[in-house]
Amino acid sequence: MRGLMLVWIALTHLPTAASAWVNQPFGFVGAAEGFIFLSALFTGRIYFRLAEHDGYRAMTRKLWGRTLRLYGYHALLLAFAFLVAVPIASHGNRPGLHNLLDFYFLAGAKRAVTEAALLIYRPPLLDILPMYIIFLLFTSIAIPLARRVGWKPILWTAFAFWALAQFGFRSAEHNFMMRFIPTRIPLNEMGAFDLWAWQLLWFVGVWLGVRWAQGNLPIETWARWAVVPAAVIAVFCFIIRRKVVHGLELGAFEDLFDKWHLGPLRLLDFASVAALLIVSQQVTKRAAVRPLVLLGQSSLQVFCVHLLFCFAGLTLMGNASMLNGWRQFALLSMTFTAMLITAKIFSKSEAKHERQDKAQVSSESYPAPMTDGACRASQPSTEDLIRHR
Repeated sequence: MRGLMLVWIALTHLPTAASAWVNQPFGFVGAAEGFIFLSALFTGRIYFRLAEHDGYRAMTRKLWGRTLRLYGYHALLLAFAFLVAVPIASHGNRPGLHNLLDFYFLAGAKRAVTEAALLIYRPPLLDILPMYIIFLLFTSIAIPLARRVGWKPILWTAFAFWALAQFGFRSAEHNFMMRFIPTRIPLNEMGAFDLWAWQLLWFVGVWLGVRWAQGNLPIETWARWAVVPAAVIAVFCFIIRRKVVHGLELGAFEDLFDKWHLGPLRLLDFASVAALLIVSQQVTKRAAVRPLVLLGQSSLQVFCVHLLFCFAGLTLMGNASMLNGWRQFALLSMTFTAMLITAKIFSKSEAKHERQDKAQVSSESYPAPMTDGACRASQPSTEDLIRHR
């Protein structure tokens, strides 16, 4: 699923004719929600297991280390944008690339670089990684805190901030902070995603990941209970989305489906589609082809690489609204080839850690047999090992 989300994100971001076709084709759900939620799910599962095995201090150190590594990726992307894309955009014949970095030209190099390093200035396309980094930092606090107070206070707090975000909390917080912080960055240059809203999706994902690690996640049972209303909601949202594409104005109801503030009906649609995917997994699991699995195993590195080709596409686009002809096919081919090569390179180290982890889990969870007969009687089946993992 993570590999599929990356392909979906790349097709949406690249300036080709495919972008219009893959932009929320299944209703009011997009690849960004799936990518963030799945990342949170695995973060909760992996780091809770680490905390249970090596202790919470070790987990925190590992989580901070991962956060710093992601910050390094983000810094490299910023360096590419400011050192390579800015000189190209400054010539004025590539408005798409120039608009992407307009705050840099308005505020100047020193201010733009400083505020981007502090994760305050978040240019378009480069705003998902800063959000991810911030969420990881708070996860290092949330998991140990949940051990003391439980998950209910954390989830209710996350829900409260999400609810406030639906009524303009981000704008009010921005105006308040600008009184005390010596910067005057416009709100629209701080990323399209409302972090106060999207944190709910992240922390719900982390909580489910922790329950998964504990063996206490009856997600298939939940999905079966909800399948009928989920199907009704998903079909309704699909129909409304199709009508919006063909000119329907949502008017006062637009905020309920808003992507950037993660409107309530959008969240409901996401949950409904997720439930339908879970109950149909016997069919959908056939999509787990090797290339998608590789992409999912190295999702963050692959995500960063696809952004480089987005900049390349905006450069090739010039004054046009999108690429056409052979250029778009060449860009798509080079992008997915580079993504697969990146996944292949990084998946080797991921697979090595996976094998070590499996061996450790097996040796710690099951006693050594005394005889051959006892070995055959007590040795867990492959299915048991997978379920335990």
